[in-house]
Amino acid sequence: MTGLHEPIPPALDGERLDRLVSLLTGISRSRAAKAIEDGQVLIDDEPVLVRSRRVQAGEELTVPDIAEGEVQGLRPDPGVEIVVVHEDAEVIVVDKAAGVVVHPGAGHDEGTLVHGLLARYPEVASVGSVLRPGIVHRLDRGTSGLLMVARTAATHASLVRQLSDRRVDRRYLALVHGCVEADEGRIEAPIGRSPRGRTRMAVVAGGREARTAYTVQERWGRPSTTLLECRLETGRTHQIRVHLTAIGHPLVGDAAYDSSREHLGLDRPFLHAGHLGFMHPATGAAMAFDSSLPADLAGVLENLAEGSG
Repeated sequence: MTGLHEPIPPALDGERLDRLVSLLTGISRSRAAKAIEDGQVLIDDEPVLVRSRRVQAGEELTVPDIAEGEVQGLRPDPGVEIVVVHEDAEVIVVDKAAGVVVHPGAGHDEGTLVHGLLARYPEVASVGSVLRPGIVHRLDRGTSGLLMVARTAATHASLVRQLSDRRVDRRYLALVHGCVEADEGRIEAPIGRSPRGRTRMAVVAGGREARTAYTVQERWGRPSTTLLECRLETGRTHQIRVHLTAIGHPLVGDAAYDSSREHLGLDRPFLHAGHLGFMHPATGAAMAFDSSLPADLAGVLENLAEGSG
């Protein structure tokens, strides 16, 4: 069979995940359960390890190319540029450029960060999901910044557990339209697939729990914009973009969620994963990394400062 990447139809709402995968792929229920337990099945771009999980209509289901007893692998691509901030025997931290897709998915079968990682670090092929080998968390294509990659299965399990326990410090710089009046705040609103299109997310009743904390870094009046540092407390698809749009302050440059306002010369959302902190899986040492704003985003801030001066 070929892989799947599609929304779950209303007729299958509430179905068990293992039965759903079996129904849609034609593989046995036991093979579907094994694929789920191995982290190969994704819902909304996140591995789901519980075979009995009940799915919701509209959730995006991703299943790799599976035959009875085997999963097709990915082809390494040494042509994918990777900026490595840190590497040791257990973990790699990379600084992803905007425009690079993290892992294969619909319309992105080659040239992803994962393809580059497989060429440079072939051992990650056996770590985690077959579609996301070594990947612990992801960044949107248009988002730049720091991303951690596991080199061993034990490291992957440890980092995933730290994420689940909210012990990974992920902070983003985000420039939004309008004046955010409160110096700090917290957005708690469930996120699910948008009824306006399968590629968009939205705050929806019955969506998955999502929490984002933010702190104002700077404000400008011409045009009215605010620079925020956002801290993820959960990690839903498009979380920061959706939450800030929901409070009336969409990201500058985010054409998917706000096409009516000036993008200030950007061709991608102003969102940069500038800080990443976690405990080293092998040593227990606190690890912390920072990434400077890339030139396109830094240039926008320089123009704002000059215009307000």
